[in-house]
Amino acid sequence: MNKTDSETRLPPVATVEMLTEFGPGDLQDLSDAAEAAIIDGGGFGWISPPPRETLEAFWRGVLIIPERHLFVGRLDGVIAGSCQIQRPPKNNEAQSHTCKLTTNFVAPWGRGHGLSRNLIEIAENYARREGFKVLTLDVRETQHAAIRLYERLGYVRFGTLPHYAYVRDGYVAGHFYYKELDAA
Repeated sequence: MNKTDSETRLPPVATVEMLTEFGPGDLQDLSDAAEAAIIDGGGFGWISPPPRETLEAFWRGVLIIPERHLFVGRLDGVIAGSCQIQRPPKNNEAQSHTCKLTTNFVAPWGRGHGLSRNLIEIAENYARREGFKVLTLDVRETQHAAIRLYERLGYVRFGTLPHYAYVRDGYVAGHFYYKELDAA
């Protein structure tokens, strides 16, 4: 008896890395994944996909901002998601112990392979190695899977903003979280 393709197909290989420059196809892959996430409602600020040149300029800009560090998750080498660690401005000495996890997403086609958890954990480890003590993040209340994951990973909700985002015809609340990196 022959096995079907789905029975013999190996699961995709999921990897996460810090990206400091784009390799061949990376900018296209990252923009494709971001666009899919935006269409699915997880657009880290965007409600609908911007023109491709705007999206690519955004990602190019992330790599040249010294306070931002980009992490990407890949499935079989194709970028399927990302997150960033954002350092506080240098003039904010009082909060120099805190950084922010931002623009975290996985494209719908890349979900279910542990990429989101891996992205967060690798970003947390980077923040810890860089000497940060607290990591903060915010998320729309409609991102139920992300909220469950953040809470499973030990993030503590410390507030909700009822007017966090304005999407389509109404406000969407957003939750604010922190995690003490020394306690993990």
